[in-house]
Amino acid sequence: MEYCSKCGNKLILKESFNCGISDGMVPFCTKCNEFRFPVFNTAVSSVIYNKDFSKTLLVQQYGRGINILVAGYVNKGETLENALVREIKEETGLCVISYTFNASRYFEKSNSLICNFIVNVEDEALHCNSEIDFAKWYTPNEAKDEIYKNSLAEEFFLKSLEKVSLGVK
Repeated sequence: MEYCSKCGNKLILKESFNCGISDGMVPFCTKCNEFRFPVFNTAVSSVIYNKDFSKTLLVQQYGRGINILVAGYVNKGETLENALVREIKEETGLCVISYTFNASRYFEKSNSLICNFIVNVEDEALHCNSEIDFAKWYTPNEAKDEIYKNSLAEEFFLKSLEKVSLGVK
C-alpha cells in the first residue's frame, strides 16, 4: 500500500505500538495521522468428513476439473463459524454437526487469509448448487490421490489427516 485509502496522501513507514508491544513498521498517513494496516479478504475452507470420518468430500468448480475443498468468502459482519456453516449448506446442502479449526494460510493470488476447518456432517446426501460442477465422497486414502497436487487444498487436507488420526475431531 503506497497511498492512503482515505485521503490519497503518500504513506510513510512508521513503527506502530499496541500496549507497548511493537507491531513493526506499518504504513502511516501523516495527513490523517493514522496507521493504514493491510487490507485483505477473509475466506473459510473445509475438509468435510462424513459422520464416522471414513469418507471426505472433494469438489470441482468453475469448469476447472480439479478436486478441491469447499470454500467461500466471509461476509462483512459474519463470523468465521457462520460463514463455514453457510458456505457448506449453500454449496452442498450438507448440515454441519461439528467443526474444529485446522490451519490458516495467506493466499496471495486472491489476497485472502484462508481459515480452514475440519468439519463433520450429518449425512452424505449431496444437494449441490450451481457453483459445484462435480462432488464425490472418497476414502481418505483415495482423496490423497485425487486432491489437486501441490495446492493449498492438499496442504489443508493432509494436515487434517494428521489431526483426525490423533483423534482431534
